[in-house]
Amino acid sequence: MKKYQKLILGLLFDGMGYVSLIFPPFDFIWAPLSAYLMTRMYKGREGKVAAVVSFVEEALPFFDVVPTFSLMWCYTYILFPAKPQIVKSQ
Repeated sequence: MKKYQKLILGLLFDGMGYVSLIFPPFDFIWAPLSAYLMTRMYKGREGKVAAVVSFVEEALPFFDVVPTFSLMWCYTYILFPAKPQIVKSQ
């Protein structure tokens, strides 16, 4: 998945999290789904940690305002961007 596709999906998923402010039972569906989507979007240890944070943040009342997917995108592409691999020719 491309960088900006993840950003758009992340903004959409963060918006989905705000639904529970109006309809609180939505958290029972959205909390595990958001954790699953986070692991699919971001691989490795960072993705697993972000999934746990996303699950807890969505499951707890009044923490739904934290844009977890957008923060993870910023962490991945702005704070700690992947450095290009340099292949040595022999």
